[in-house]
Amino acid sequence: MKLEDYTYIYFLGIGGIGMSAIARWFNAKGYPVWGYDKTRTPLTEALEQEGIRVHYYDNLAKLPEEVLQHPKDTLVVLTPAIPAEHTEWNYLKAQGYTIKKRSEVLGIITAAAYTVAVAGTHGKTTTSAIVTHLLHYAGVDCSAFLGGIATNLNSNLLIGKGEVGQEVIVVEADEYDRSFLTLFPDIAIVTSADPDHLDIYGNREELIRTFQKFISQVKPGGYLFLQASTDPCLADLVQPGVQVVRYGLTQGEAYVQNLNISGHWFEFDLVSPFGNIASLRLPVPGYHNVENTVAAILAAQVLQVPEQEIRAGVARFAGVKRRFEFVYESPDKVYIDDYAHHPKEIDAFMTSLRALYPDKRIKVLFQPHLFTRTRDFAEAFAESLSQADELVLLDIYPAREKPIAGVTSELILSQVKCAVKTLLPKDKIVENLFKNGDFDVLATVGAGDIDTLVKPLKIFLENNRYGLE
Repeated sequence: MKLEDYTYIYFLGIGGIGMSAIARWFNAKGYPVWGYDKTRTPLTEALEQEGIRVHYYDNLAKLPEEVLQHPKDTLVVLTPAIPAEHTEWNYLKAQGYTIKKRSEVLGIITAAAYTVAVAGTHGKTTTSAIVTHLLHYAGVDCSAFLGGIATNLNSNLLIGKGEVGQEVIVVEADEYDRSFLTLFPDIAIVTSADPDHLDIYGNREELIRTFQKFISQVKPGGYLFLQASTDPCLADLVQPGVQVVRYGLTQGEAYVQNLNISGHWFEFDLVSPFGNIASLRLPVPGYHNVENTVAAILAAQVLQVPEQEIRAGVARFAGVKRRFEFVYESPDKVYIDDYAHHPKEIDAFMTSLRALYPDKRIKVLFQPHLFTRTRDFAEAFAESLSQADELVLLDIYPAREKPIAGVTSELILSQVKCAVKTLLPKDKIVENLFKNGDFDVLATVGAGDIDTLVKPLKIFLENNRYGLE
């Protein structure tokens, strides 16, 4: 399949962070683009402002005339979140349209390019954003498809100046639904391979086997940068001629020395097989973000980015929306929003939060994401969240899943060891803060729609209404 065989592009589920990046890419390349999504969001509204036509009802009458009249010239891009009973999807299948998953299209786009693919059950969005930023800042012609909004770009997409095949493409390699198996990278970064998406994989062993398959697709002569604490067997199927470098905070061939916290800044020196770099200053907090930066620097070094450009680029990295994002700061209160939705991510976030604010009272609002993930990791969630002084749990965000009998947020809450803990519906959160303002640091955590609370919570804090009746 070649992209030049198609004239029109139609997206089923255009509002997802990964889908919207590809939609923007096609739009920027001059293709007419349309899409369906079930929910209007700031992201879909941004797509509309860029000239992409979006509708929000599963209705055959909403299909564009051009798509209906030119089935052979239309490429349909599908997200796995679309339900099997979806009317438009079933019609397009029945009419013989070419329908490809987002991951398949991403594989086609990157096939001819020098590809940097960042995989991992957590850490891949921030790491791919740092790689993109370092290359872009240094003037390397690159495109990037990201799973979050990079603050430096104010977008989840970067489009290079060159033709496809004459540039570097940075891509987030998603393990969900085995999507990353469509990619054959020149550089692969694997940040983690912890058990997750067990609704897809069934068990940890199958997840590891799939990561091994992805790693085996790194091109001969390429590079694999593997987080040092991951299972050593991940590299068992690596192609001959692929250089494997393990990295971490203190482990591996690439690691950190002289780590120091100064305000929000994490300062450190890098030891790397491609050349040591001293006096790095990262303005995005978190030990995990230091580790992500190490991996990103390795990729930049392979691509010949000079040391001084790397140092300056790291100092100017502004982070990713909803990744340790400082929403509000005053002398009395700090509010941070984070996308963490796996126990390992929450543990990394909480550890870094405690390092930044060792003597402060921390209140965490957490929304579990998926019934299966809650069922599979309730005990681990409880352990990581117990680092808070006070915990407020929201109801489970179902995303693509149907409810599972007996699986609720109470599974986590019952095992949490915080002195103060409660379960509240989302519409009671601001009221709870009004009544319970005894905290120094507030954090909203989760991958569902908890982000809709960010603006009202910020407004509430700005109004400084604590103690008022």
